[in-house]
Amino acid sequence: MDMDDEEENPRPESEPVEIPIDGILDLHQFQPGDVKDLVPHYLDVCREKGILRVRIIHGKGTGALQRSVHSILSKLAGIVSYKTAMEDEGGWGATIVTLGPAAPESDVPAESDVHD
Repeated sequence: MDMDDEEENPRPESEPVEIPIDGILDLHQFQPGDVKDLVPHYLDVCREKGILRVRIIHGKGTGALQRSVHSILSKLAGIVSYKTAMEDEGGWGATIVTLGPAAPESDVPAESDVHD
């Protein structure tokens, strides 16, 4: 067996990871650098789907990823609250986020739709 044949289809690190939008975001499968864009996007999609309680699993480790997640959450609009999860949901290895509802779509026409 040739050594090159051992991994026929390795997943390139840049290949997108498909994740379910179910209110649980497990960051273990992502690179730390992806978190800054991933967390806000995931929360936006959850809000659009009416999922207003989200569990973000960042793991316990050194706490660096938890601090990054909390820093991101502290700067986002539409976050009602976030807190460390209860023990049965991951304890300090996860954060529970409560989202505000999605803003209703405006009935006011966009500026480009208004004609003089």
